[in-house]
Amino acid sequence: MQNEENKNTITDKLNVFWFRRDLRLNDNNALYNALNSNIKVLPIFIFDKEILDKLTNKADKRVSVIYNLILTLQQKIVDCGSSLLVLYGNTQEVFEKLTIQYKINAVYTNNDYEPKAIERDSKIAQLLNKKNIKFLSYKDQVIFEKSEILKPDGKLYTVFTPYSKIWKKNLDIKKIENFTSENLLKNLVKTTPFNMPKIESIGFIDTKFKIENYKINKKIIENYHNTRNFPYIDGTSNLSVHLRFGTVSIRELVKIAVNINQQWLNELIWREFFMMILYHFPKVENSAFKTKYESIPWRNNEQEFQKWCEGNTGYPIVDAGMRQLNQTGLMHNRVRMIVASFLTKHLLIDWRWGELYFAEKLLDFELSSNNGNWQWASGSGCDAVPYFRIFNPYEQVKRFDPDLLYIKKWVSNLNEFSYQQPIVDHKFARERAIMTYKKGLNQI
Repeated sequence: MQNEENKNTITDKLNVFWFRRDLRLNDNNALYNALNSNIKVLPIFIFDKEILDKLTNKADKRVSVIYNLILTLQQKIVDCGSSLLVLYGNTQEVFEKLTIQYKINAVYTNNDYEPKAIERDSKIAQLLNKKNIKFLSYKDQVIFEKSEILKPDGKLYTVFTPYSKIWKKNLDIKKIENFTSENLLKNLVKTTPFNMPKIESIGFIDTKFKIENYKINKKIIENYHNTRNFPYIDGTSNLSVHLRFGTVSIRELVKIAVNINQQWLNELIWREFFMMILYHFPKVENSAFKTKYESIPWRNNEQEFQKWCEGNTGYPIVDAGMRQLNQTGLMHNRVRMIVASFLTKHLLIDWRWGELYFAEKLLDFELSSNNGNWQWASGSGCDAVPYFRIFNPYEQVKRFDPDLLYIKKWVSNLNEFSYQQPIVDHKFARERAIMTYKKGLNQI
């Protein structure tokens, strides 16, 4: 573990705050509770070796984004006379060493709802419990979590619309707390700055890729319902990456959404809906929510999959989306639906292939939303598009990019001889998909 030179400078009992998907000092629930505990707080961040070892691209943009967010966070904490302790390793081993180096009273953190994160937190809690150290976890990245939104009979909602109605009914905007953690930073441990590990020391190259500080553009949100489907317009909030890393508070966004745009609020509710589904049905991480969809006989043509990944399908809207993803780590929401439908319906390639590719590329990757949306597109999800609804890529262009402004931005060789001919005929692909799904679902 690095930072050996500081370990003896902090001798008093302390609480640890563990940053994860909440990389901000303001309106942070667990941080607020830690700072309000009458014991000085040591903030930490762990680059989890188990997660990073699975990333094969050493120039992964996401690692650079996180690293640079941590640098920014560190500077803010140093300005308060404290320091962020940034560590790299297996989380259990890191905490084992921390309990030896410091007199820890409690570890504070915010809830995470992904299966592997729940398993990790359980192990950390057990480790700490054996040493009589409390593990305290709080709700922070959602408004309603786990089983807070239920049917009158106590069962879970697995369809979005009724879930969203009860979500809104239960929402009392006046009761949404603002955890003023930013006002309590004087309660951080006083220490000279810890050394930050170099990005190379955790096995990656700094691509210099950063995300801009979040800006809430209320004019865009006000008009969101009119502009959200047009990829050539800057008509979305561009806050998905900030939500992913927790550099913005969901409470702040919901307060704005309630007063400005219900359609945008629905998008925030979809995020919580998918988190709830993943929490209660962890099987969806690797399996279809609707079990019968496991019987779909996917073609899984590797050459066609590669062309889809590269943005060389011969369908301009699909290719534009995939090229945008490969170059920037982002893709417009409407286009995400189009490319997902194309892969699962036109090419009959397993939704899990596409989900994994998105997981490797998206800066705003969240397991629950990525999984939920891919299962939605393929028809296998809890509240999914019917299998026979197949987006026509040509009609999507006519409706949402009629002047090819988005397409021409990303497909530079659109009118050149080198541009790929369509790898499959739309009419043929549509009929093949419907027949294949019917057979797989035993409807013939």
